Amino acid sequence: MENKSNTGLKVGLGIALVLFLATGFYTMNLYKESNETKEELTNEKQLVMNDLNAMAKQYDEAIAESDVANNNLIEARDRIQGLIDSLRISETNVKSLWRYKSKYRNLQKEMDILLAQNDSLKIENSYLATSLDSTRVRLEERTMFTDSLLVQNTALAEVVENASILNTVDLKGFGVIERTSGKLIPTERARRADKIRVCFTVAKNSLVQAGDQELYLQVIDPNNNILGANQQVVFGKQTLNYSVVSKFNYENSNLNVCEFVTATNDNDFEKGRYIVNVFNQKDLVSTSEFTMK
Repeated sequence: MENKSNTGLKVGLGIALVLFLATGFYTMNLYKESNETKEELTNEKQLVMNDLNAMAKQYDEAIAESDVANNNLIEARDRIQGLIDSLRISETNVKSLWRYKSKYRNLQKEMDILLAQNDSLKIENSYLATSLDSTRVRLEERTMFTDSLLVQNTALAEVVENASILNTVDLKGFGVIERTSGKLIPTERARRADKIRVCFTVAKNSLVQAGDQELYLQVIDPNNNILGANQQVVFGKQTLNYSVVSKFNYENSNLNVCEFVTATNDNDFEKGRYIVNVFNQKDLVSTSEFTMK
């Protein structure tokens, strides 16, 4: 009987060792794959940045070659520069990178048309200077080309419009104890927290007009309850439940914003994982999570 017990114990220890080694191997693979994915996304982001910079350079060269400044090309170049600035500070994830790559492809098509039209205009202008007998006809052709260029420029503006939304970075949520003096003390203890504080940075985006702006914050507790106001807002066919509306004055520069969220019906906060989402109307622009014990 004792030999059987020893044999069973050895078998159990062997199985436990195999499971421990397998778990360690699996964890190492996940870590390696995560690092490789992050590196690939960073490289892809740099490639898109390089392509956009090359596109801006082409606009600069076209503008420099013209004796008279072409305002349409200058405005298109400035909008692309705004997209470059937005990409530089954007989060490196699959969704964000795919959106910028899609915008780049559309901008590339529109740029080809704009530059082709600009070349045509330069040729026509040269011909007009030496063909005095056909001035009226050439002026009509120039007007036609200019109108075509304006139409193409309008199409480019519509493409860039989708990138003209505010994004947030460095999103963080955490519990705080609020003293009677107003002093706030961060805490990881759910039972001690009086409120949840959500802080983030509104990223600079030169494509967004300065003025009053608002973002919708959503804090979800470990039981999948939406904390705070838990009110609804409708955007087209989509309904969003939010915890608080963050309203601020945007001045075309990075802006740090913090908001407070209370527990449901003033109950204590639950222990576990909390999810924080930031929406620009119906679009999710940032997400984060934290844990309270």
